[in-house]
Amino acid sequence: MAIEYRISLDDLHEFSYRIELDRQYDPQSANAAPKWTRLEHQQCSNCPLSRDAHSHCPAAVDLHRVVEDFQGLPAFKKVQVWVRTPEREYAKLVGLEEGLRALLGVIMATSACPVLGKLKPMAQQHLPFASNQEFILRAVSLYLARQYFNSREGRHADWELKGLVRLFQQLQLVNQAFWQRIHDTCEGDSNLKAFLTFFSMASSMTYSLETQLQKIRPQVMSAGEGFD
Repeated sequence: MAIEYRISLDDLHEFSYRIELDRQYDPQSANAAPKWTRLEHQQCSNCPLSRDAHSHCPAAVDLHRVVEDFQGLPAFKKVQVWVRTPEREYAKLVGLEEGLRALLGVIMATSACPVLGKLKPMAQQHLPFASNQEFILRAVSLYLARQYFNSREGRHADWELKGLVRLFQQLQLVNQAFWQRIHDTCEGDSNLKAFLTFFSMASSMTYSLETQLQKIRPQVMSAGEGFD
């Protein structure tokens, strides 16, 4: 399975990416990556990887081409973004920041990073240009579906979403470290703003989950009246 992205700045400048959803850490590609992708450079405080097995950060190695492609470009620049998933295609004229947020998010969630890998189920059902409410609804829905199967199969089911909050607390630490990685290497603001937006979406799950749930309650309850 793969997701394809094409970002067109104008008729002469177009960038294409193919993101394989089931990829492994590649030491050869890592050794060819720039210095800022090395594991010890702004390493996440909760990183479980050892430098003996991973000389470079898996997610940073996967991201560096995108970061370098758009380095120095303004976040407000309008671009045409085309996305193809195994199920459908999307096309939208957006600010570069929004297009990059979608692309960076799916690359990070499918990397060999053990922490970011927890988001892989969302990447497999990738929704480009998702709003904050859509992000919350999808994350909670997938988590609760997992708890349902845990309950059916005799394992502990976390209906209070405590594990979801813990997960996003860990993701927040990763986002903070990546902010420093990108900040160290970026000249313009497009990559920085894309990461800041992604970071703020994850933070909302950590600090104000109940508030976020109340925002999606009206659409969930109105849509679910026939399910009672």
